[in-house]
Amino acid sequence: MQEFKNISFAVREGVARVTLAREPLNILNIAMMEEICGALESLKGRTDLKVVVFDAVGKAFSAGVDVGEHTGDMTEKMIEVFHRMFRLLNEVGVTSVAVVDGNALGGGCELATFCDIVIASERSKFGQPEIQVGVLAPIACVVWPKIMGKKKALELLLTGAVFGAQEACRLGLVNTVVAPEQLKEESDKLIGALTRLSAPVLKYNRRAANRDYEDQFAKQLEQVEKLYLEGLMNTADANEGLKAFLEKRKPVWKNE
Repeated sequence: MQEFKNISFAVREGVARVTLAREPLNILNIAMMEEICGALESLKGRTDLKVVVFDAVGKAFSAGVDVGEHTGDMTEKMIEVFHRMFRLLNEVGVTSVAVVDGNALGGGCELATFCDIVIASERSKFGQPEIQVGVLAPIACVVWPKIMGKKKALELLLTGAVFGAQEACRLGLVNTVVAPEQLKEESDKLIGALTRLSAPVLKYNRRAANRDYEDQFAKQLEQVEKLYLEGLMNTADANEGLKAFLEKRKPVWKNE
């Protein structure tokens, strides 16, 4: 059985729970994402599984991927393992629920808002600030236009704006917003409602409602991945943005 250092993982009564546990901000480094992939891989083929839940301990759901592992020779590995999480979630094919308390930014926002159902506390913040450090948010670029429409998705992705849980709910990224002290009770109620149902019936209902989205996702992600690695990461500004972030200074764009 795989040992986990950055997450906790358990499967009980049809619920697989992946808890991000790299406190305080749950920065998604390669080791942590490989653990998430290992947990999801272990779920493939289970017929009793009804829900996959993502939650977190610490100050944030996740403040994003580890920028220090997003440069040089590590870039391709970082992107591969990051995208593998989402590919595996689709392969497992059961309802996914994100329980968000605190910031869900960058890769953390993509992980949360990719889930089928998102319940968030009022103090949660969402956003894809990748453009401000010279890169892009591949999963959000594929998913967000389908959720909220192209124009609003472009506005948020091109400005890197950070917004609150109520706005995320209005945009369709979040299903329910509750007070922080009610988050556990309300998320447990939601998960309980799902687990009272049949596992295969849940799976077929999800597949029926999600068929176009899932069929297109793999192809579109592959296209964005290629654009990211073969296009964006060969620009001077992408490398300058990441370097500036690590050096805690403003980037000096060369527009090339």
